[in-house]
Amino acid sequence: MKMAKIGVLALAFALFASGCGGGGNGGGSGGNEAVTLQFMGWEASPLETEAVKKGLDLFMEKYPNIKVEYQPTPGGAQYAQKLLTMLAGNAAPDVFFLGAAEYRSFQERNVLLDLTPTFEAAMSLDDFIPSSARIMEIDGKIYGVSSCTVSPVLFYNKDLFDKANIPYPPSDPSHAWTWDQFRQAAIDLTVKEGDKVVQYGAFGLENFYMTSAEILSNAGQIFTEDGSKIAVNSPEAKEVMQKVLDLRLEHGASPTAKTLESIGMRANQMLQTGKVAMIIEGSWALQELAAMDFPVGVAPLPVFDVPKTHGQAHVHAAAHNTKHPDEAWKLIEFLSSEEYQIQLIKEGLWMPNRKSLYTEDGIAKWHNESVHPEGFKAMARFFAEADAYPFTLITQNIVNDIITEETDKLWYSGQSVDDTMANIEKRSNAELAK
Repeated sequence: MKMAKIGVLALAFALFASGCGGGGNGGGSGGNEAVTLQFMGWEASPLETEAVKKGLDLFMEKYPNIKVEYQPTPGGAQYAQKLLTMLAGNAAPDVFFLGAAEYRSFQERNVLLDLTPTFEAAMSLDDFIPSSARIMEIDGKIYGVSSCTVSPVLFYNKDLFDKANIPYPPSDPSHAWTWDQFRQAAIDLTVKEGDKVVQYGAFGLENFYMTSAEILSNAGQIFTEDGSKIAVNSPEAKEVMQKVLDLRLEHGASPTAKTLESIGMRANQMLQTGKVAMIIEGSWALQELAAMDFPVGVAPLPVFDVPKTHGQAHVHAAAHNTKHPDEAWKLIEFLSSEEYQIQLIKEGLWMPNRKSLYTEDGIAKWHNESVHPEGFKAMARFFAEADAYPFTLITQNIVNDIITEETDKLWYSGQSVDDTMANIEKRSNAELAK
């Protein structure tokens, strides 16, 4: 499950007039009357869509009177645009994926069914890891329930490490590589033929979703505690941004995203083919990497001050005016159950959002030796102790557009780190003040 591209959606939210979909108020079907639920999600990959459909088959076996018609839709702005149009046109699906970074924006528009009474009757926020619980709760209420968590991590090609005689990065977060150890490994794993780099040491940190986790590791903040202002114009954040930039400009150990585009490969393919030795990517990438037939390893992110990552995932929500709120809740509850999420965790797509699945017995339910690399069990608490992804806790996600625009100038146009962070602060705080 890939994160929705939050920045490009902001204009769509600004244009969205308050409305709700699904067709009329009313209760559930009652008894065994047949009900059809429309369920919409984004298609991050064919593998994910197949896994979701398998889960829905289990749900329909459990509730034979409820038929679920799944509508996978292209992700990113296309998905949000379509959902917003359907909500505004009173034609929304009963239940839908909703990006965690869009959740609060939707709730502000009164388009989501309040799930609090049914949620509290069936489960508790205390059942969830802190990042998931914080994301789901809005002013003491629940409008969406998550099924998992995902976080930025470090993936690496073991063959390239073996060839260079470099030890693998530790899996245990308490022994994770420091930034200096990571940087040196990236330099040592960069290979040139003449003036041409044929193997880069690392890729992925010139992406603020990933970089923001390193800022948290450096005891920095993305927003102030109350979310009213951005806080990246700080020594801690600037240090991270400068060192990420230096990895490419000073050390030549990292390509730009445009380099991958020119080669015609995605990061996972670059890792598989040995063109990059390490990638910083979302944990969801393990599902694909595990099926790519090469020895992949995974480790915590390099540490600046403390081991840290952030966690988030889409929630499942229901249209405020769904005709079938009882059945919609049953589907949402199932989609957050161990029964549903464990199958996708075993495939490497997700990590658990329940505290019970991080105990020794809980890990045994989902750990899959054919998918999860050696040492992965030791990484479990890296996910369980993650901070909530900061952009899930605000509503003005046009801020992410600003960050993308300004960091693009940093990565590609020579704008300084100081100017970049000052511009982000000035422009973002003007939006947050609205």
